[in-house]
Amino acid sequence: MSGTGAGDTPRPVIQRNSLREQIAGALREEMMAGRLAAGRNFTVKEIADLYGVSATPAREALVDLGAQGLLRAEHHRGFTVPELCWEDFVEIFESRVLLTDSYFRQFATRRALPDVTRLPSLRRRADAAVRAARSGNLDVMVGCDRRFWQEVAALLGNRRIADYLDWLRVQSWMFAAPYLRAMPTLAGVCWDRHLDLVEAVAARDLAGAHRIISEYNLFTVRLLAGLAGQSLDTVTVVGLLAETAGTEPLPVPVEPSAPSPQPQPVAAPVPEPVAGWPERPRRGEEIGRELGRELGLGLGLVPQPRWVPSARFGRRLPESPA
Repeated sequence: MSGTGAGDTPRPVIQRNSLREQIAGALREEMMAGRLAAGRNFTVKEIADLYGVSATPAREALVDLGAQGLLRAEHHRGFTVPELCWEDFVEIFESRVLLTDSYFRQFATRRALPDVTRLPSLRRRADAAVRAARSGNLDVMVGCDRRFWQEVAALLGNRRIADYLDWLRVQSWMFAAPYLRAMPTLAGVCWDRHLDLVEAVAARDLAGAHRIISEYNLFTVRLLAGLAGQSLDTVTVVGLLAETAGTEPLPVPVEPSAPSPQPQPVAAPVPEPVAGWPERPRRGEEIGRELGRELGLGLGLVPQPRWVPSARFGRRLPESPA
C-alpha cells in the first residue's frame, strides 16, 4: 500500500457515500501507480481495516475489481494483483491502437465530428495532465492522464468503446508503473502534448488529432520497450502508427546475450513550452503536491465501468505450498 513518509502522496480519506466504488477506485489507482505491486496478496479484512469500513463494501469492491480482471481471487488466500508481462502489454496496446485507429477512420468516412461541447472539460483535463507529466509525480500523473483520456474517449459518442478503452488503459499503467518508479526522475519523461490534441479537436482537424494520438502511442511503446528491454518487432501495429504519424518506426535493439533486463533510465525529452507554464518550473515534488491538493486523488474520481469484457490478462501466480 502507499506509504505516508516524506514526499509520499497521502492516502485520501474515505467518505461515507458509495463506499464500494470509492474503495475500488482507490485500489485501482494504487495498482495503476505501482504502489500496490504485482503479486501482492491481501484479504477482505485487511482492506476493511485499512480504510476503516465494514467487510461488506470492502468485499464488494474487491469482487468488482476481480470481475474486471484487475485482481485475481485466490482460493483461501484472498485477492492477488496479477502480474502483466510484455506479451500482455502488447495485446493491450494493440487492442487500444486498432480500436482507436478504426474509429478515427470511421469519423473521416462519415464526415462526422466529435462532440465539441465537451471541449471546456477536455481542456481542463489536458492542462492538469500536462502539469502532472512535467512534475514527474507518478501518483498524480496516473489519475490526471486517465481522466484526460476518458474525456477524449467520450468524444467518440460510444460509451461501450469508451469504457473498453479505459479498461485497457488501467492495465497499461499497471504494466508501466514498476518501470517508471525505478527511474531516478520522471520530470519531463512522459508524453505531454495533451493540449495540442485539444486544439486539433477544437479546430475540427480530425486528421491532425489522429496524427497526434498516433505520435502519442509511438512515444509510449518506444519508451516502455526501452525500459523493459524489449524489441518493437513484436508490436505489429508500429508500422500503422508510423504511417499515420508520418514518422519512421525506430526499433529498440536488445542484446541477445544480455541478462534479464531491468528498468533503465532514459533521457528525458525536452518538453515544448505551454502557455502559462513558468520558464523555470518548480520542483516536481512541489508541483505534484499542489496538484494533489487541487484535484484530489483516488476516491470518487474514477467511476466504475458500465461494461467489462470477459477476458483475463496476466500470468497465473504459483500456488503457495501447502
